Amino acid sequence: MMENEKDRHVLSVLVENEPGVLSRVVGLFSGRGYNIHSLNVAPALEEGTSHMTITTYGDMQILEQIMKQLHKIVSVIKVVEFSDIPSVEREMMFVKVQAEGAMRGEILRTVDIFRCKVIDVSPTEMTIEATGDHEKLEAIVGLLHRFGIKEIARTGSVVMRRSRRSE
Repeated sequence: MMENEKDRHVLSVLVENEPGVLSRVVGLFSGRGYNIHSLNVAPALEEGTSHMTITTYGDMQILEQIMKQLHKIVSVIKVVEFSDIPSVEREMMFVKVQAEGAMRGEILRTVDIFRCKVIDVSPTEMTIEATGDHEKLEAIVGLLHRFGIKEIARTGSVVMRRSRRSE
């Protein structure tokens, strides 16, 4: 079942980098029966902090409840939900596809249209690297299915507020 895109939420959570903070954050979601679609965690700019990007699907009522609970965790510094904030979002994906004979040229044309890279080739397969927003990666997967996808690895989203533009 494909989740409804209007119910997609991307949260940015700045936390103190200490043992157990990830399990406490994830526990809030699972404790309320709310699924995490993707989770990306990496060091933040400030020493001793980490930045979590959490993508989830669901209604605003439960999401607001989770955000209130996140603010109560001592290790959480800041929580931002990006649905109404001008932002840039990217994700990276590797897709391994069946690539034999005439299919190779068609795959290369598809890869070129989406500005992807072929990062590994064998006589029977190609591995493609794609970077973009959620919708772009879903479109790429949709087009590559006809060739026979053998494997997919995705990073999950990272998100950042857009810079203010001078008027």
